[in-house]
Amino acid sequence: MQIPQMGYDRAITVFSPDGRLFQVEYAREAVKRGATAIGIKTSEGVVILADRRVASKLLEADTIEKVYKIDEHICIATSGLVADARVLVDRARIEAQISRLTYDEPISVKDLARKICDFKQQYTQYGGVRPFGVSLLIAGVDDNPKLYETDPSGALLEYKATAIGAGRNVVMDYFESEYTDMPLDEAILKGIVAMGKAIETEVSPSDIDMGIVRVDDKKFRQLSEEELTPYVEKANEIIRKELEKQ
Repeated sequence: MQIPQMGYDRAITVFSPDGRLFQVEYAREAVKRGATAIGIKTSEGVVILADRRVASKLLEADTIEKVYKIDEHICIATSGLVADARVLVDRARIEAQISRLTYDEPISVKDLARKICDFKQQYTQYGGVRPFGVSLLIAGVDDNPKLYETDPSGALLEYKATAIGAGRNVVMDYFESEYTDMPLDEAILKGIVAMGKAIETEVSPSDIDMGIVRVDDKKFRQLSEEELTPYVEKANEIIRKELEKQ
């Protein structure tokens, strides 16, 4: 007789007989329904971009924020529940400021990613709480470019290129075959192409939130629509050719 799942998915602290935490898995499903976000690491820096297409003509596009500055040298892209993401972004900014006030130096990307994952993991271990229904891409430059992906469980992995959200599988397949260490400009272009593949249409500059951190200055900068336009035009040519082949 199979034990019904319902007996084990009511509380975060209860394991199922096969060793699963269903609430964590449900949180991962929330991430899979979120907008696609992509991160790419190269020797010249890191690129992070996210899909911020507007679902309604009545919505002010400027209110949709998917890429956040955490410190001068670190940024985050989110996918999943927007309110959960806001709490974690605020937490990350506090941790960055604590490091500057306590040690008089910027926090490393790895240390920040670990602190956020430790915080997320606490919400998988205690009764009366639920996991954060959001994944983060944490990118930046300290000694070297870094790109980390966090999971609702608090798991942490470093990638050369990765994605979260609805288009993750498509983007990962693309970079499995296309990724090499490349100039940052080429990484921007490939990131937009990957986004087009994920959303299965051509891309508009207004539909992308993108930030970069270069090795030479270690400063986060968000790209404007005017700066994105030349890259988007080149990417759309590639996307059109790919769509015609299908």
